[in-house]
Amino acid sequence: MATFANSLQDRNTASAEKAQLPWAALAWFGVLLIACYAPLLYGLVRQWATDEDMGHGFFVPLVSAFIIWQRRAEILAVKPVPSYWGLALVIFGGLQMMAGTLGAQIFIARTAFLVSLVGAIWFLGGTRTLRILAFPLCLLVFMFPLPAIIYARITLPLQLFASSVAETLLSFMGIPVLRDGNVLELASQKLSVVEACSGIRSLLTLSYLALVFAYFFDKKVWMRWVLLAATVPIAIAANASRVTLTGIISEYRTDLAHGFFHTLEGWVLFAVAGFLLFLFHQFVNRAYNAAQEKRTFTT
Repeated sequence: MATFANSLQDRNTASAEKAQLPWAALAWFGVLLIACYAPLLYGLVRQWATDEDMGHGFFVPLVSAFIIWQRRAEILAVKPVPSYWGLALVIFGGLQMMAGTLGAQIFIARTAFLVSLVGAIWFLGGTRTLRILAFPLCLLVFMFPLPAIIYARITLPLQLFASSVAETLLSFMGIPVLRDGNVLELASQKLSVVEACSGIRSLLTLSYLALVFAYFFDKKVWMRWVLLAATVPIAIAANASRVTLTGIISEYRTDLAHGFFHTLEGWVLFAVAGFLLFLFHQFVNRAYNAAQEKRTFTT
């Protein structure tokens, strides 16, 4: 009887500890964060809707929320130990937002929301809770467009590389072409590899999908970073192939180098890039499993 009473008391104690999660404080901080950052968040959502490079932005918070929901048992099992370092981070985020707004640095102002969000979780839930939520919080970085100066420094080399590869391949196939920077002069027409065709869009989206895919379909944490690194050459190669294919098609039908077919071509090659990433994941897994079996056999 005493054992049963002690067991019941332990259960009640555990339930009480789980119930200590500060739901009211979490809701209060959530409302405050949304209210303080509402203009910036509204502008961010508008950019998702209008900027083709950021079309994946709508899915980022939804996927992160789903991952957090999946890990709710771990979160509820942790006894919150508030950290005042988190409160300091919330204050720093507020200062960052003001500095970014006053300095017309929209990237700095927007990312201040994520800084404050991480600080609020750290302050209310403690370090262990923050560690559990580290991955879905890191994914939220993909909500924000790249700063203009970084975007320009990345896109121009990508444009030049894609046009250079296309020139080489078209010449190899016997199609006369002359390249001037990022402009390809064919017998039929001029093709300009503009920023939208630089491949930055597929690179950002594919990078995000690589991390999400590795999280859901592979338990090895290091695999996330391996797939993330693999997206760079895959996305660049896919975009160079798109420019080359456009040059080939324009030799037969110039109208197919623009408009709906050109957009469809981009989607198809993005799907091919995703499939190549999947094949690379399978290859790495097989190599890893073979290495593990060899190690087991030798020992």
